[in-house]
Amino acid sequence: MSSQKVAANGLSRSLSHGQMTMIALGLAVGTGLFLGSGGAIAIAGPAVIISYAVGSVLAAIIAGCAGEMAVRYPVKGGFGTVAGRYLGPYAGFLTRWAYWTTMVPLTGAELVAVGKYMGYWYPEIPLWLWVVVSGAIIVGLNLTSVKSFGTMEFFLSSIKVTAVIVFIIFGLILLFFGLPNTPATGLDNLTNDGGFIPNGLSSIWMSLAIVMFSFGGVELISISAAEAKDPVRSVSSSLKAMMYRLATFYVLAIFIIVAMMPWRDAANLQGEIETSPFVTVFSALNVPYIAGITNFVILTAALSGANAALYAATRQMHALAGDGMAPRAIAKTSANGIPVLALALSMLGSVVAVIMAITDVANIFVMMMSLVTICVLVVWSMILLSYMRFKAVEGNSSPFRVLGGRASAAVALIGVLATVVAMFFTRNMAIPAVVGIGFFALITVVYFTAVRSRHHLDESAFEEASTYANDTH
Repeated sequence: MSSQKVAANGLSRSLSHGQMTMIALGLAVGTGLFLGSGGAIAIAGPAVIISYAVGSVLAAIIAGCAGEMAVRYPVKGGFGTVAGRYLGPYAGFLTRWAYWTTMVPLTGAELVAVGKYMGYWYPEIPLWLWVVVSGAIIVGLNLTSVKSFGTMEFFLSSIKVTAVIVFIIFGLILLFFGLPNTPATGLDNLTNDGGFIPNGLSSIWMSLAIVMFSFGGVELISISAAEAKDPVRSVSSSLKAMMYRLATFYVLAIFIIVAMMPWRDAANLQGEIETSPFVTVFSALNVPYIAGITNFVILTAALSGANAALYAATRQMHALAGDGMAPRAIAKTSANGIPVLALALSMLGSVVAVIMAITDVANIFVMMMSLVTICVLVVWSMILLSYMRFKAVEGNSSPFRVLGGRASAAVALIGVLATVVAMFFTRNMAIPAVVGIGFFALITVVYFTAVRSRHHLDESAFEEASTYANDTH
């Protein structure tokens, strides 16, 4: 512990920039990419490539805006705390509770996914046992130290990142060059069935309602900045690496999927290991045991996602308690800088989510995951609004700057709001939007009746964080 730098808020500053990049990728590169994006392909056809390109640009701007503010003020709670300062306490309350509400059921969902992937090999073992084991693993990782957590997340994310890179390389070889016993696929599938945009230009917009959630997690780098050794260098370099990798991974992976097979067939590639695009590509290469290998990679992705989501939920709850927006006792940290009570509360919520998922109690779990959908869009909107206000007040005070500044943020905000509108016109997405409206109405009532009088924004935390960032850079 003596080698770790501890902030005034009790968190340990020990994450390297490589670990921070992989923590963000732990959420942003998930099972959706590995098992396919059939829902989006079904809506837009081959033009889904454009949808993912647009989504990657929006995600890059969102991550960049959160990162620029985090470099200037690497405070606990990240973008949620900054929102409280520049948009008012209610905005900070709403943003952080929305993000916590996003991460808790997401942790539970990823744990259930781990159990199902283990069931691929051991179908006789009950799902709940695998969920308990994987849950204990991520709790243990989050309880040790943030450095140990970062090391394990780096390892888990590296596995899936390597798998994506290999998939892209061999996919491109199959498309353009072929193999001795396998002719090149070529690009005919991009235009064979109704053209490149078979369902009209509006389908590109409509598919954003599904596509954008693939990029959930890009904002996590703002939260981890409070525990970085060198926030300025770490956040700046991590953001650049993450933006490049996400754009490359998603756009090229989707391009390969819709180019290698008719888009109507690709639209059905979701949910099963055997029909994963990864299995399809590597089967063409005659790679043995490819379904099992793919299952291992996806299992790793789910465990990595659960690990990162629990970390994010814990840090947001810690920040809420520190500002009086949750019971202050939850803000206490252990000797090695871990907010144990915040972790316990976040994991308890995940346990409830897991029970609902396994028992399917009145389909409540589906509704909880639907709430995640609208919550993450609200969080992104608040990040962009906070950034625009931040730039108006702070100007170019941050060492890291988003290209285009407020103009880029405004474009991204339009894109996020357009995605919200698209939800109401996309099958199975309108209900999540209504559920989200009800949720935000509820927490608004809670804020103005029970929290508003107890809120306290710790301005000294901003000064301490800013001083530390300047001294270490």
